[in-house]
Amino acid sequence: MGIYEAGQDAGERDSMIGSIDGLGGETWPAPLKLGQDVRFVLVAVGGGAIRVAGLVAAQHIRHLETVAINCDPSVQGHAEFDRRIYLGPDTGAESDTGGSPVVGGVLARAAEPALERVFRGATFVILVGSLGGGAGSGAFPHVLDVACKHAEVVSAFVIKPFRCEGERRGVADRAIGRLQMLTYYTERHERGQARLTVLDNESLVHRSGGILFAGVPRHWAKVLQDHIETSFVAPVESLIESIQFSRAAEIAVRAAAPSAEEPELEVVPAPPAPPVELPPILPAAGAEAELTFEIDSEARPPPAP
Repeated sequence: MGIYEAGQDAGERDSMIGSIDGLGGETWPAPLKLGQDVRFVLVAVGGGAIRVAGLVAAQHIRHLETVAINCDPSVQGHAEFDRRIYLGPDTGAESDTGGSPVVGGVLARAAEPALERVFRGATFVILVGSLGGGAGSGAFPHVLDVACKHAEVVSAFVIKPFRCEGERRGVADRAIGRLQMLTYYTERHERGQARLTVLDNESLVHRSGGILFAGVPRHWAKVLQDHIETSFVAPVESLIESIQFSRAAEIAVRAAAPSAEEPELEVVPAPPAPPVELPPILPAAGAEAELTFEIDSEARPPPAP
């Protein structure tokens, strides 16, 4: 499987979660780093999705990683993406799915280790797939399931072809039905951590009236860009800024508070103990002593006869 990517894998990024010196020898958790501790990842699968996501990548949204995945070897030429993954044979021969979703699914399953490196450690993932072809309808379901397995929150968008594209629209409808039965997507969706939005080209043209076909990718790119900024990046920035402000305020308050020193206690020496007077065991030196012995009469020996 050919893999072309720029930048570092999530596992190779230096962890920025540490500690800073606090007051009184305590440690405080360092602020989270957006783009490192909290990762935002935009992934496009299929040629149409790559055109749309490429317009978003060109805007250089802060903290956003961008990944392009396709079964067409030309994906490696999309330098506007941080990573490019070509789902192809190990032989090095350039090969496409021929429009077959079955082939696209087989290639995606074979590339699962590469996909797991993309999504492991990701916090917010925005997936966009162009349905109707081999990569979008075949590979996208597997990519979505791997993303839901590893990422915290997944927001998926699928682009549905125009009615004039004939069978591709029917293939897209069948792919959308399969997405609802994916194991990891279903689990995330039930917990409110994953959702799927259909971007219907046909409905857009009818709703907007004068929009040209060439303007459709730009319209969907604007939808994606607004979603990424307003639903993920801006709220997380505000949350982390609030946490940092609260932490800084708490540290400042503690630094300004006077240290509570315990008052010194006056040590009062104890009065000297009076000398202990012991009764004399022997008479004082130079004094006369009178010794008297009394012999008991009963203890005398009897007189001789």
